[in-house]
Amino acid sequence: MDTLWIAATGARAVLRQQDVTTNNLANVDTGGYRAAQAQFRALPVYGEPLPSNAYVATQGTTADMASGPIRHTGRNLDVAVNGQGWIAVQGADGQPAYTRNGDLQLNSSGALLTSTGQPVLGQGGAPITLPALESVQIGADGTISGVPAGSTASNLVVINRIQLVNPPAAQLQRGADGLFRDTQGPAPTDGNVQVVSGALEGSNVNPVHAMVQMLDNTRAFQLQTKLMQTVDQNRQASLQVLNVS
Repeated sequence: MDTLWIAATGARAVLRQQDVTTNNLANVDTGGYRAAQAQFRALPVYGEPLPSNAYVATQGTTADMASGPIRHTGRNLDVAVNGQGWIAVQGADGQPAYTRNGDLQLNSSGALLTSTGQPVLGQGGAPITLPALESVQIGADGTISGVPAGSTASNLVVINRIQLVNPPAAQLQRGADGLFRDTQGPAPTDGNVQVVSGALEGSNVNPVHAMVQMLDNTRAFQLQTKLMQTVDQNRQASLQVLNVS
């Protein structure tokens, strides 16, 4: 029965890996998305007759922090983080969270939001609200400047600055909303983080690699289930021999 149980844990781990891979593939067009990676751990099987056996335990997921491709759009409110770093936003719980999706929008009240509705944080960690402007531009350091409504183009004023942070990757944890949070508390502003204005970062998911991974997962699951079937057949054969005896 140990072998059957070990094979079952292997099959369960493969199914978890397939779920993660499928979710990655579904987010291949999600701006700034970081591919998830399932984590597993081999644990010993205690007891007789084979205490050296091991089974697979799922330990959750991590994120691939490699940058995605940057695509230039020419839109003034589009920003892509250049290299390492994050855009600070306000999560649904009111606490700071972090994203790489720089597809920014203005609502009717002038609040600067992400495409999924999170307020973008500025200086002092407060949500950014812009006054009525003739035009707006975002600098490489996140500084937001604009021409007030009714003014001439030469009357460019600084309004706020997007809070850009760069906490250690090991401290970041992805939430169910897709945003990352610093497990050690709100991350401080990092003046070294730069953005590219008029551009967006794409997902770092490689669709070809994800498809190949799905095929590998399917083969691995078939192997585990075949092993389970073989163990069950051997058990049935053993019972028949015992019954004859």
